[in-house]
Amino acid sequence: MGDLPIKKFRSGNITCSVWSNKREVERDGVKMEVEFKTVSLRKSWEKDGKWYDHTITNIRKNDIAKMILLLQKAQEELLLSREEE
Repeated sequence: MGDLPIKKFRSGNITCSVWSNKREVERDGVKMEVEFKTVSLRKSWEKDGKWYDHTITNIRKNDIAKMILLLQKAQEELLLSREEE
């Protein structure tokens, strides 16, 4: 099982997750680990008694309001947590 998101927001069948990522970079000959955050949007649905979950690539008009709200919450998490650090 993979890493878990640091924060998750849900509205109906749309989920927005904030992820913490780490990468090793070299600056001035010194290797260091840097952290950066990313956001993913996923949509889940049930069909024939089976649940599906998919990263959103196509958006229906009824999903836009939910996505805007969730992305605003993710932005708050990213900006406010950065100020606290």
